[in-house]
Amino acid sequence: VRKAIQELVREGLIEQRQGSGSFVREPIKRMEQSLSHLTSFTEDMASRGLDTTSRWLERGIFLATPDEVATLNLREGEQVSRIYRLREAGGRPMALERAALPLDILPNPLEVKTSLYSVLERMGNRPTTAIQKISAINSDVREADLLGIAEGAAILSIERKSFLKSGRIAELTRSRYRGDAYDFVAELRLQK
Repeated sequence: VRKAIQELVREGLIEQRQGSGSFVREPIKRMEQSLSHLTSFTEDMASRGLDTTSRWLERGIFLATPDEVATLNLREGEQVSRIYRLREAGGRPMALERAALPLDILPNPLEVKTSLYSVLERMGNRPTTAIQKISAINSDVREADLLGIAEGAAILSIERKSFLKSGRIAELTRSRYRGDAYDFVAELRLQK
């Protein structure tokens, strides 16, 4: 019985709480997200009638990492606005988002309360195109804890590079979405 319960915990169907016991997890409703439109998490959830909240894990101005320097076309030693947050919808943890933007695109990351894209739009810096790479990975201990899933559960790792209308890169975002909650959908057309 212990082995069976541990397997159900590993699959995310049962949650064990220290000193309280084992509980059946309420199944999460899967959501489809189109890959045809550049939208924010807040816009996606609002279209489904869900309120969103953010739990801030990091937000401020930081020295750009070598990867951010290369990706965002910055000079070594430049700073970036960086935000890292747990995104919730309908009271459930859904995704972890880590974004880095050049300071002239987002001078004050503390202005972002809910939607990053609404702040960027207000400033005239909303991205118009993006390239996304989606990979399936297994969650590590911290990601699993924050997302409320079993350690090692499948999650979707998404790297997004967003561009302004001018073609300049405006944002590098790396996200982790719950694999049990998302289906990404793309419309494909025959190229003539």
